[in-house]
Amino acid sequence: MAVKTRSDLRVVRHERLRKKITGTAERPRLAVFKSNKHISAQIIDDVSGHTLAAASSQEKDLKGTDNVDGAKKVGQALGDRAKKAGITTVVFDRGGFRYHGVVAGLADAVREAGVKF
Repeated sequence: MAVKTRSDLRVVRHERLRKKITGTAERPRLAVFKSNKHISAQIIDDVSGHTLAAASSQEKDLKGTDNVDGAKKVGQALGDRAKKAGITTVVFDRGGFRYHGVVAGLADAVREAGVKF
């Protein structure tokens, strides 16, 4: 049996979560991905397979946002874009990451922008 890396174990956790979580047109999925440098989030309708809104720390106006404060800026931008798209409720998909630090900061900022989950 091969030794699994941290990223392999995260993928296993994410697959386990995705068995239970799906996004619909009425309640899309807010998927979060973070790397060592960046964080990105998308609001996805899994039924049609379309991304309805997205934000990333790699965008020009959100550059250099690689900590909790940066994640809050990305979450605020995503929340604003979701409201413009008419999205009020989502299902949160933490992507196999712990709900801690930048993931929690992003989620709190999206909630403050008026999106419920």
